[in-house]
Amino acid sequence: MARNMQPILKRCRTLGITPTAMGIDKTSKRNPRPGRRKPSQYGIQLTEKQKVKFIYGVLEKQFRKYYDMATKRKGITGEMLLQVLESRLDNVVYRLGYASTRREARQLVAHGHILVNGKKVDIASYLVSPGEVISVADKMKSTDRMKGIVERNSSRIVPKWLDADKNTLSGTVLKLAERDDIDFEVEENFIVELYSK
Repeated sequence: MARNMQPILKRCRTLGITPTAMGIDKTSKRNPRPGRRKPSQYGIQLTEKQKVKFIYGVLEKQFRKYYDMATKRKGITGEMLLQVLESRLDNVVYRLGYASTRREARQLVAHGHILVNGKKVDIASYLVSPGEVISVADKMKSTDRMKGIVERNSSRIVPKWLDADKNTLSGTVLKLAERDDIDFEVEENFIVELYSK
């Protein structure tokens, strides 16, 4: 399985995003590199795509697959792309507050600690549907690690398309995410323009 091993803070600086978009509380002391010349339109579009791929931890082949999926859905392609990405199981676990970062959520899923409708699902790219119940496996609930994660993320706001129960460490997908539910700044129309060429 291919993995992006680049240092997170360095990549955040390069793409001009805050580490909080990655679930990291550290504030970078240095500003994003201004660059020596004004970026071209293609450069702006490419940076936006790289930023979204990096935040969700998706590589190019899979990202292209999600874009093709989004073009077949009814609605604005860019918004549908973000909706598909938000529906990934690892992202849902992160958004429910059961992981501190999307990377940590991906690890929890891969290790079989997450259940969907009571059944173990260890595929981070699994796309959730409205009505599905996402929960932490019983073995994992009682661990000090999980208690620490939940305590650290207790102040995080759960988006309105999800319903989280912190006592049972479970959550229900009420509906699919909308554009307003995205927790970082993104110009998805640039990604659509890039792929439309």
